[in-house]
Amino acid sequence: MAKDAKAESENATFTALETEALVEPAPVGDAARNGIWRTRIRVKARNLSRSTQFVVAAAVILGLTMFFVGKLVSARIESAAVHSAAEAGAQYMDTFLEPYVQEMSRDNKLSAASVQSLDHLTESRSLKHHIVSIKIWRADGTVVYSTNKAITNHTFPMDEITEALKGKVVTDLEGLNEDENEFERNLNVPLYEIYAPLRDSSTRKVIAVGEFYEKAGSLKREINRVREQVWVVVGAATLAMLTLLFFIVRRGDKIIQRQQVALRLRLQEQTRLHSSNAELQRKMATATQEFSHVNELTLRRIGADLHDGPAQLLTLILIRLDDLAENCSAVDQESLETIRGAATDALREVRDLSRGLALPEINELSLVEELQLVAQRHEQRTGTKVTLTLGLLPEAASLPLRLCLYRFVQEALNNAYLHANGEGQVIEAHYSDELLNISVRDSGPGMAADAMLQGASGRTRLGLAGLRYRIESLGGLFSIDSGVSGTSVNAQFKL
Repeated sequence: MAKDAKAESENATFTALETEALVEPAPVGDAARNGIWRTRIRVKARNLSRSTQFVVAAAVILGLTMFFVGKLVSARIESAAVHSAAEAGAQYMDTFLEPYVQEMSRDNKLSAASVQSLDHLTESRSLKHHIVSIKIWRADGTVVYSTNKAITNHTFPMDEITEALKGKVVTDLEGLNEDENEFERNLNVPLYEIYAPLRDSSTRKVIAVGEFYEKAGSLKREINRVREQVWVVVGAATLAMLTLLFFIVRRGDKIIQRQQVALRLRLQEQTRLHSSNAELQRKMATATQEFSHVNELTLRRIGADLHDGPAQLLTLILIRLDDLAENCSAVDQESLETIRGAATDALREVRDLSRGLALPEINELSLVEELQLVAQRHEQRTGTKVTLTLGLLPEAASLPLRLCLYRFVQEALNNAYLHANGEGQVIEAHYSDELLNISVRDSGPGMAADAMLQGASGRTRLGLAGLRYRIESLGGLFSIDSGVSGTSVNAQFKL
């Protein structure tokens, strides 16, 4: 669907471009049309499948490659065929011409008798059927004999006979453009010229060059036939390779498409699962915060109930014991004092529990003031000293975080008082790189492993396990470091 939408968008672009081209003035109309065609070609190419795009590109590259290969092979075959025919013709003509040029090694010219014999030779039917013209060149570029008598004893450029004078057979299938080829051009038949070295029979030294023109009709037909065969083979090989490559790429393209579909479905499923997990995490965080809030309210209610219920009853008992003590004997006075001591201890314990469960109003306090308050209350309750080491702390914090920090420091100080007798109590807090770090240390003997896992004794209000749950429910990290030099309870929050 995305691909269709993209194509529709691009089609709309084409329509807009075409409309602009129609309303543009004449001087820029051609440029606009060229731009539209280029854009249209690009989009059409983009809409093709990968296998089709590959075949088009491969057809262009492979076609050009095979075209040049075919041209090269055809040229080599043509050259080889002409050269082979020239070698055969040269050997054939050497047999006829060399006996007549032997005198040129002495006189550097042909006698009248030799010229007459050569004329008679060229008029023979068997030779004339293949050879239409003969020339004999002297080493200085002078034609000493020619079928065309008009050029006899004329000197011409030596470009074509130079290689033949070195003992090589030279041939040319198309070159009849020189002045000395006027007679052959007027014959209007396909010819190829052959230059063959003519040697002295005794010394085998080149003494002249024989040039003869042979009819090229049958040779050209043979070359064309071979050339057609070469192009058929090259074309068939190219088509076979393109077909094979097309099916290979098409198969790979289908595999890629299936994998893309599978990956797209998997990505959609992962996105759905991620959204579901994020929603579950949000609900879980909300539930834990709500639970923490409800738990705090429950603790406050229990603290209030202890203060208003058992504490008041214990106070009433102590008052009644005072009344009874005035009318009792000495023996009974001793029993009443025992009862009074137990009731007083019970009242003190209930009030401590009530004060520990009931939090003060901390909404209007900063974090620094809140930590100072919890340290002050601990000092008043236990008669111990708490050292505060506070860095720069954020001014604003949510109520769940404030409650969590108050309970964390309160419980950690209670544990320091119970397990370390309140020795070396220190509260450290600092805020850096959006991380709030708070730790409560003491210099006691350290905590046992089971105490760190399960919390302190039954006298604790919340327990370390409860603190861990509180901190982690707000996304914080809770840790305990304990050794012979003391214990450090740590909490970290990312704000």
